[in-house]
Amino acid sequence: MDNNPCIKRLKYKKMKTKKILKFILFPLIKAYIGLGKVYENHLRKSNNLKGLVSYYYFGSMHKFMDWNTPKDLNAKINWLKFYGDRALWARLADKYRVREYVKERGCENFLVDIYGKWDDVEEIDWDKLPDKFIIKLNTGSGGNIICNDKAQLDLPLIKAKLNKWLKTDYSDIYVEPHYSDIKPCIIAEELLDANKQDIKSSSLVDYKVWAFNGEPAYIWVCYNRTPDSVEVGTYDLNWNYRPEKSVFNKVFKEGKTLVPKPKCLTEMLEAASKLSVGHPQVRVDFYVVNNKCYFGEMTFTSLGGYMNYYTKKMLREMGEKTDLSLVKNARKYE
Repeated sequence: MDNNPCIKRLKYKKMKTKKILKFILFPLIKAYIGLGKVYENHLRKSNNLKGLVSYYYFGSMHKFMDWNTPKDLNAKINWLKFYGDRALWARLADKYRVREYVKERGCENFLVDIYGKWDDVEEIDWDKLPDKFIIKLNTGSGGNIICNDKAQLDLPLIKAKLNKWLKTDYSDIYVEPHYSDIKPCIIAEELLDANKQDIKSSSLVDYKVWAFNGEPAYIWVCYNRTPDSVEVGTYDLNWNYRPEKSVFNKVFKEGKTLVPKPKCLTEMLEAASKLSVGHPQVRVDFYVVNNKCYFGEMTFTSLGGYMNYYTKKMLREMGEKTDLSLVKNARKYE
């Protein structure tokens, strides 16, 4: 069959067409990417933050950012960056200062133990820390150092990492201005045991509760984290798995195993409700170890407001739940 002259000619034409397209398209794609970088750098140099947000939003959502009448959750998150209460965001996105807020809202029993807070790496008295702990920045995202045995710590390497993180401008990565209002510091906390969870996971399972002015709506669960990917799944308040809400990709992979309903789900949702009252939208993160629920953090700009792991329908649905009229005395941050 392969010796058929017609088939041979057809294969030759296909190969030739691919080569021609590659010859034409690759330079065009490179030029497009290059122009995009030039435009992005121009926006940064001119400090055009709204322009940068519009550029990133278009790259993620493949549509223009509507600043006048934002509809989906990503658009409303980006609107809130400039017209919301950035001072409040700065306090609550601060992993150290948010602890006081959690106490004020009657959720102190959800807090992990804290061993210390320092503004400088050299202030840390390593001898006073327990054998097991987790150390991180109050502003960081994913930058955690887990210590299972203090005797095995490579202190010079850890100090170098912490110093690098302290100098990182986290407000610049996804255009999240409120992070520039947070004074960076180092905190050491109780290390939760990932082996004492309801599901076998290589990492602590994140239960990320989406809540809108005191009304939880969905729980986004993340587990089996690696440096390059994480398994995820969206569940409703009755713990029904809702895969139709998600767009899975190489980074955010569909979980191979369904996550069991946490026994403390009711308490988790009640805490998320208390903590989210007054906020148009916020993601409240928890961990569950030994059937006990622990507070993780509050996130107002999930993935910077460029989430591509939810369907457009889901983003629109959550956008409809985000009531921008809650924003009082809206200020403009240019």
